[in-house]
Amino acid sequence: MAGRDEPPEGSPEGLPSGGEDEYRSVVFDESFIKAARLQEFSAQERMGRHARAVRSRSGWPGRGPVRLLVALALLVLAFGTAVFMGIHHPYRPPQVSRAEPLHTTVIPLAPRGAVPGGTPAELFAHSPAAEFRTGISGVNPPGARSTAHFAYSDVLAALKIAKEYVVESSLDPTVLMGGSAEKVRDLIAPDQYPQFDQSLTAPSADGRHAATGWLVRFDPAQVALAGSDVRVAGVLRYAEATDRTLEVTADHTFVYALRPAAPRGTKAGPAKPDGASLFTVRREVHFRFGAEDLRLHQAQVTFADVQAGPQSCTADAANRLRPLLAGQHAADGGPPGTDPYATGPATALCGTLAAKALGSD
Repeated sequence: MAGRDEPPEGSPEGLPSGGEDEYRSVVFDESFIKAARLQEFSAQERMGRHARAVRSRSGWPGRGPVRLLVALALLVLAFGTAVFMGIHHPYRPPQVSRAEPLHTTVIPLAPRGAVPGGTPAELFAHSPAAEFRTGISGVNPPGARSTAHFAYSDVLAALKIAKEYVVESSLDPTVLMGGSAEKVRDLIAPDQYPQFDQSLTAPSADGRHAATGWLVRFDPAQVALAGSDVRVAGVLRYAEATDRTLEVTADHTFVYALRPAAPRGTKAGPAKPDGASLFTVRREVHFRFGAEDLRLHQAQVTFADVQAGPQSCTADAANRLRPLLAGQHAADGGPPGTDPYATGPATALCGTLAAKALGSD
């Protein structure tokens, strides 16, 4: 191995190798010169104007094509790796799906005769609601299982959000009596905020802006709750859709005991014990969840089908449900007329309420 002061290929031939030679460190052979990174210009080359004293030599002399091939190979390898990782990398950013507008159908159910009255207990006992559970205990999610693209925890989270929405929009006394609906609003996708706000401030029976499509609410100037018990029965179902979203359907029947509200300007006195009547609401609400919805604890509410009675067919139920109370009859005539030449969905729908739903024998 060459020493620190020796040329790369050893001592020049014909020179002494002893350390006493004072000129040994300044003698360079041909191998030393070839290994140099800088080369001095000749005297004639240095005579040119602005000529530099030295020029740089390539670190890989005579290997230009080789360096080019190596660089090209590295570039191809890097590009191929990037493509492979983009296709096969297991951690992809969550897909954000834009929420579609809610579509609603609200159908009044008219009674055939006078609405029967009585105490809530008597009325419930003589109706199918006698077998229903009370309040939130009637909203029970099914057992959760993973789907093709959603883990068990994702399905469980979707069912929990759907249950919260059903409870807040159908059982909260504040919401039922026309108060703040912020808890309901907080559970929907932000894309749906404008539609929700317009539905509550400027409701319309156009199939998209009925407040009663989003939630159950009454006019507190007309009716009041006759007791805190609301009877509930129904199911929650879920399935993965073809667009890799999770769909949940909440199908529930709610039965409320109502009585007339105290006249305005008067202090509410004791209610007549037999002045209550039953009001039934069947709600089928469809939800959709993407990965981002689950992370943000929100739902896309896509469809709501509501059937509620006893009401008159002519009642405008887009803003508030308008129950007929004990002793009242449905107004004569059918639902409001529908213009077949108008665009948009037909909204003039009405049904007949079965007598057993009223708690009558």
